[in-house]
Amino acid sequence: MISPDRQVSPAPGIRRWLPAAALLILIGTAYLAGLDSYLSLRSIAEHRELLKDFAANHLVFALLLYVAIYIGVVGLSLPGAAFLSVVGGFLFGWWLSAPVTVGAATVGAVIVFEIVKSSIGKTVAERAGPTARKLSEGFARDAFNYLLFLRLVPAIPFFVVNAVAGISGVALRTFAAATVIGIIPGSIAFAYLGTGLDSIIDAQTDIYQKCIAEKGIANCELKLDASALVTSDIVIALLALAAVALIPVAFKLWKSKSRRSGEV
Repeated sequence: MISPDRQVSPAPGIRRWLPAAALLILIGTAYLAGLDSYLSLRSIAEHRELLKDFAANHLVFALLLYVAIYIGVVGLSLPGAAFLSVVGGFLFGWWLSAPVTVGAATVGAVIVFEIVKSSIGKTVAERAGPTARKLSEGFARDAFNYLLFLRLVPAIPFFVVNAVAGISGVALRTFAAATVIGIIPGSIAFAYLGTGLDSIIDAQTDIYQKCIAEKGIANCELKLDASALVTSDIVIALLALAAVALIPVAFKLWKSKSRRSGEV
């Protein structure tokens, strides 16, 4: 018989799921509130002067706000982290925003990683689909270099890599180190691209104004595409870095196959 004075604590299994449940609720709330819609080039263009003035006059506070927003975007798995990196370069210059972005992105990634690892890692690993299993197998072979490759070439969404690394039981130190090193080139590249954002906005705004003068506002649309900033040279450079990151993995596989062939 349980004493009425004794408080019954939640079952260990329930407590384990609470962080993951809280994260899912926050993600759902963020999407329902439409927070992701603010991470657009149009939104930046509309408030360009206000944002630049604020960053210039309140640099430290603006940087702290940028860090908080970046951690929130990564932690809540919202699309737009790369775009935020561009905005960081636009507001603060690439030399300042790049290291700040690396730190904020790493903190956000570690939050998701730790929640998944401690809350739902084992359960999800047992029920993972083929894509997650392939990622897990890669982490099992060489966690650091495999994760480094995935960070250098973001072919798989950032939040998916965070979650699957947690599911796969990667060590926190390995995860953090590979994340920091792996996102440095991309963070610098996107921040540098941000320094040219003014020219893109000005060019597209001029086209829009000329269209209005010729056809009327009802027949014109302000098209702002951040992809115009991405050059083939930057893509090739990131692919080259990713290839370098895969060399140790390929060497391990070759040694393993050679050893098995020798035993046969």
